[in-house]
Amino acid sequence: MPRADVEATSTAFDLGASLFDLRGKIALVTGSTRGIGLGIVKRFAQHGAKVVVSSRKADAVERARAEVVEAGGDAFGFPCNVGDKAQLQALVDATVERFGGLDILVVNAAVNPYFGPLSGIGDDAFDKIMGSNVRSSLWLCNMALPHIAARGGGSVILLSSIAGLRGSRLLGAYAISKAADMQLARNLAIEWGPKNVRINTLAPGIIRTDFAKALYENPAIYKQAVGQYPLGRLGEVDDVSGAAVFLASPAGAFVTGQTITIDGGTTTGGFD
Repeated sequence: MPRADVEATSTAFDLGASLFDLRGKIALVTGSTRGIGLGIVKRFAQHGAKVVVSSRKADAVERARAEVVEAGGDAFGFPCNVGDKAQLQALVDATVERFGGLDILVVNAAVNPYFGPLSGIGDDAFDKIMGSNVRSSLWLCNMALPHIAARGGGSVILLSSIAGLRGSRLLGAYAISKAADMQLARNLAIEWGPKNVRINTLAPGIIRTDFAKALYENPAIYKQAVGQYPLGRLGEVDDVSGAAVFLASPAGAFVTGQTITIDGGTTTGGFD
């Protein structure tokens, strides 16, 4: 029996509505012309959101925007180099001008110009990784969050990686930047929670995209890679975009400051 002195929840549930309904929402996704980013904008649009497609190259932006529209979505394209603060501000301004506001931000664009041990990385490469993957994420969040809060709240999703959860011999600087994104989400979740804005991080393992072709097109390397995954396969783009829809939608309304790992179980450790 429920206690009489406990106030009943004021939340009214519409059993006819989907927990994953994004109708009426405006979503901006950086790095969204291919791979995981493109997969996310397509699924957001499928669930009813108006989406903003963005990456550095205008022709790639237009191709991706056209794909979303052809599939029945409402999409706007705006080229942007996330390493340029003025371009980021122009991206946010254009989004608000076009659609009247912003509800969902996915910070997906990232770089990794160096592959090797930290003992060999130059200052320029390290600065580029941290600038593009961390500082620009903070810039964009600070630009977008007031707009999201002004509409009564919403969701910010930072794309991290399991590299941010593990040590790496060859991806050390990238891993540091991805770990920093997780902490950035936690800090922003504390600051913006009172405004009903949720900030979370997705940390994928190896996902079957062009970026990972070297892993799944070579049979020997593929066998070695999937041997580390309890599910016995690499991830697919929809494995990540599905989690993004969850975090952006009413289904994720009580989730903030978290990192959701999407890695087929590989970070659980050994399974001999």
